Amino acid sequence: MKAAVIASALLLASAAQAASGEKIGTVDTAFQWIGRDHDIIVEAYDDPAVQGVTCYVSRARIGGIKGTLGLAEDRAEASIACRQVGPIAFAAPIKKQEEVFSERMSILFKRLRIVRMVDAPRNTLVYLTYSDKLIDGSPQNAVTAVPVDRAMPIPLR
Repeated sequence: MKAAVIASALLLASAAQAASGEKIGTVDTAFQWIGRDHDIIVEAYDDPAVQGVTCYVSRARIGGIKGTLGLAEDRAEASIACRQVGPIAFAAPIKKQEEVFSERMSILFKRLRIVRMVDAPRNTLVYLTYSDKLIDGSPQNAVTAVPVDRAMPIPLR
């Protein structure tokens, strides 16, 4: 019983840690006299429920004084590429569709979201990234997929 409690605590701690993006790098796109430059940031997000899958997301960030203070309205655009980076394993069955990560992009109601969907007939994990701020009636979005070996059916709940 004690081992199960410790294992559960470790699993929750690792899931919480995996939920935050790891900065891979940035590219400056425009010089700013005061504050950080405008840039594009690339971050890695490990799927908290699927061991061996990492999503790489790039997005633009506004610099200057407002950007440095976190008051700027970053563009609602992102690109995503998810890849198998190790052996794929499932600690438990996963939902057919689930938000696996969400991060605030501005002070006013805009979030970057990553949703995992399961394409069961093709045994593939599909990842969608979008911002919940609408632009001209529909949000900017990007999609990527990670096929899973058919010898390991994706466990659904």
